[in-house]
Amino acid sequence: MTTLSPENSLSARLSASFILGLHPFVRTEAWKFLTGYYSWQSSRDERLTVDSTKRKNYEALCQMYEKIQPLLENLHRNFTETRNNIIHDIQKLYDKDPLGNVLIDKKRLEKILLLSYVCNTQAEYQQGFHEMVMLFQLMVEHEHEIFWLFQFFLQKIEHSCVINIGVGKNLDMLNNLINFLDPVFAEHLKGKGAGAVQSLFPWFCLCFQRAFKSFDDVWRLWEVLLTGKPCRNFQVLVAYSLLRMVREQVLQESMAGDDILMACNTLVDLDADELISAACLVYAELIQKDVPQPLKDFFL
Repeated sequence: MTTLSPENSLSARLSASFILGLHPFVRTEAWKFLTGYYSWQSSRDERLTVDSTKRKNYEALCQMYEKIQPLLENLHRNFTETRNNIIHDIQKLYDKDPLGNVLIDKKRLEKILLLSYVCNTQAEYQQGFHEMVMLFQLMVEHEHEIFWLFQFFLQKIEHSCVINIGVGKNLDMLNNLINFLDPVFAEHLKGKGAGAVQSLFPWFCLCFQRAFKSFDDVWRLWEVLLTGKPCRNFQVLVAYSLLRMVREQVLQESMAGDDILMACNTLVDLDADELISAACLVYAELIQKDVPQPLKDFFL
């Protein structure tokens, strides 16, 4: 943390995390820099002050929530419905490892998700957030860290996983990308495969969490998304790379929309580095072409 000058540390650290990934021993601390929880140029004393402030701010939010909770329960039907959805989703999570050791605190997870729902005016609760926040709970120790890292993560990736903000845009741009790079596949998707791409919204809602074989792979991809390298909205290139994995089967078997979705749902236990490399090759292919302005604005 102290061997590089501030002006060189940002570029070096972002590049290193993109190319090599983060070692598990440094992931907890490094994520605070990648998300913007800490400034890359901050000193150790400044980071201690920031962490103390974040803790106090979180405690203030918790106190505020406790005061207004009765009002929310009585006046806002959506609050009660959302709380029930959160509880239902959390109950489905495995909270223990194969040896019986407790992995996650479900009550704490419920509290963080409810507070996030009440405080985040941009990103309301959606199914899948419980799985995402669970990963943050596995990564960091303190409650305020879990809450703020999740908020900063959503902001840093431009809310690309939020249905009413970024998911629709991602799907539209995925369609545009297929039309531009693969007209043959695009033609099939417009005809017999109609609706298949729009049905892939869970990829974006969960930031591809269910496609990987381990949590380390999920974190690996998310870390790349946080760096903004090699381009903005890298998640759409990742989705395009996933579709390429089933492309030949789809065309050879002349699959319809539902069959295409089923084929895409079999893409699990993937290796993050291989998928990231595939998406980088798509980016390299893209920048060699005369890219239409909407795609240029979205990626470049």
